[in-house]
Amino acid sequence: MVKDLFRRYVWLVDVVYRAGRLTFEEINERWRRTEMSGGEDLPMKTFHNHRHAIADIFGIDIECNRKGGYYYYIENSDDIEKDGIRTWLLNTFAVNNLINESRHLKHRILFEKIPSGQKFLIPIIEAMKEGVCVELTYRNFWRESSFVVEVEPYCVKVFRQRWYMLAHMSGADSLRLYSLDRVENLCHTENKFVLPKDFDAESYFYNSFGIIVYDGSPAEVVRLKVYDSKRKYFRTLPLHHSQREVEICDEYSIFEYFVSPTFDFQQEILSHGDEVEVLAPEHFRKEVAEIVETMESYYSDNLNVHQGFMA
Repeated sequence: MVKDLFRRYVWLVDVVYRAGRLTFEEINERWRRTEMSGGEDLPMKTFHNHRHAIADIFGIDIECNRKGGYYYYIENSDDIEKDGIRTWLLNTFAVNNLINESRHLKHRILFEKIPSGQKFLIPIIEAMKEGVCVELTYRNFWRESSFVVEVEPYCVKVFRQRWYMLAHMSGADSLRLYSLDRVENLCHTENKFVLPKDFDAESYFYNSFGIIVYDGSPAEVVRLKVYDSKRKYFRTLPLHHSQREVEICDEYSIFEYFVSPTFDFQQEILSHGDEVEVLAPEHFRKEVAEIVETMESYYSDNLNVHQGFMA
């Protein structure tokens, strides 16, 4: 029942948001065309109950303009566009509703799976909402055995098909990051915590690419030379919000960033192969070059071995 109600809320927000403004009759007409309706009208009382629930859950106000023909519109539509998490949630559930309404197309709509979010994401968000600590059994990639730790969940972030929890552990000076696909078990505790007033999740990751943030790698100007058609991909999907194309030539462009050159950013650059070159800062250029040289040695050794077998 709760799931069905949530689908209705998302459907209503999506319909009004995309249309800009609709009369109740137009909303009801579109409602009757959905599988959720069963061919029945949307009662006016139910419609208003949905409006109030949407305001409480999403903070989205569906208001009525009585002077212009009694049409409904989203009063704070600008807030939706500015709020990344709200936009993401609405888009995700709106697409899910559409797929459920078009089941014959399911095999033609493919998504990336994020398995780490299925089991532990909801209890973590609930703990964030209630302000309670969570106890998790965690196994990282450099320890043989798992360990148990109690932490204060500050925020969650998805990156490269993995959900991460940024949390504070009692006695620790810095925040710790936990990947949900490495959590073996998680439960709420009775211990309460208060999120620091000066903590802002978006600001925390603002100068980072991905999820790595540490004092040893402060944000600095990074310049990349991007060759040929690859720069078109960079233009349409910037690597970071600070990206600027500062030089354009026939064969390449130079992009500039103010970002922390962490391992995540390093791996992103390497994933583009010989189409991207680090120009600055010099220490970061050397780090990437050393990795490229190591990779080249792997292939050189394998090539020599292969040629030896062929001989």
